Amino acid sequence: MRLSLFAAALGAVLTFAAGAQAERLTDQPLVDAAWLKAHLGDKSLVVVDVRDADKQGNPYEKGHVPGAVNAPYSTAGWRAEVNGVPGMLPPVDQIAKTIGALGVSNDSHVVIVPNGTDSSEFGGATRVYWTFKVLGHDAVSILDGGERAWEAAGGELSTEAAQPVAASFTGELRKELLATTADVEQARTDGTKLVDGRPAAQFKGEAKSPVVRVAGTIPGAVNLENGKLYDAGKASFASKDEVANLSKAVGLGNDEKNIAFCNTGHWASVVWFGLSEIEGNKNTKMYDGSMAEWAANPERPVQPGS
Repeated sequence: MRLSLFAAALGAVLTFAAGAQAERLTDQPLVDAAWLKAHLGDKSLVVVDVRDADKQGNPYEKGHVPGAVNAPYSTAGWRAEVNGVPGMLPPVDQIAKTIGALGVSNDSHVVIVPNGTDSSEFGGATRVYWTFKVLGHDAVSILDGGERAWEAAGGELSTEAAQPVAASFTGELRKELLATTADVEQARTDGTKLVDGRPAAQFKGEAKSPVVRVAGTIPGAVNLENGKLYDAGKASFASKDEVANLSKAVGLGNDEKNIAFCNTGHWASVVWFGLSEIEGNKNTKMYDGSMAEWAANPERPVQPGS
C-alpha cells in the first residue's frame, strides 16, 4: 500500500514537472506579432515591455501590448555597476529578485518587447534575453520588430498598467555564455576569435565611448557591426542565412568558438544573439565587461582595429 502511495506521489511529481517544462510555449528566439496575438491568453506567458522613456515621456503609458509589464531597460535594474564597471550583470540574487517582481517565475515563458527602432535600441531586448539565458531560463523570446511590428500588424494597444504579482524566480549562472576578462586573455593565447560588435569607427580607434579609457579594440579582434544584424527600415532581425554570411565575412567558421564584446555588453548582445540564437553557434560567449573593463587596466593592450 505504501509503495502504491509512493508511486502515485512520484507520478504526480513527474506530471507536474512535465507540465512545468511544457509551459515553454516555443523554442524560437524570435516571435512575430501573429504568434503573440495567438498566445496572449496563455497563463504561462509574461510579456515584458523594456522600452525606455524618451523626450515624449514613457511610451508604455501611451500604449502597450495588453497585459505587458513595464520594465524599462535603463531603469528597471537589468544592469548594474560592478567593481567600477558600468552596465554589468547584477549579482544573481539581485537580478532574480528584480525578475520575480515582474511576475516572472521559472515556469513562465517571457516575451520581450522593445520599440524596434534600430539595432542599438533593439539591443535592450537582446541584452535582457541574454540575461534570462545566462540565468538558466530558456523560456524566453523577443517580439521581432518590437512595438513597431505589433502596431503595424494591427495589434491592440492598452493604456492600463499591469500590476504584476511577485513570483519566485531563481537563477543559476550559466558560465558557458559569460566571458570574463580572464577568458578574453586566454582567448588571445589560444586563438579563440574575439568579435567586436561596435561601429567600425570605434573598432578602428577613430571614435570611442566615454566609458572606455582609450580608443581602439582588443588586438586580433574582428569587427561585426551590430547595426548589420537589424533592418531598421523593415523592423526585423537578420535571418539565419544573413547572420551566417556576416559571420563568414569576418572569418568565423561554423560553430567556431568566439567571444562577442563591445563597450559595455550592450551591442555585443546583438551580436551574441545573432550568432548563438539565430545562426545557432552555441560556442558563442559574451564579454559582459567588454572594453569598459578591458581598457580600464593600462597594462592590457588596446590598438586600432583593421
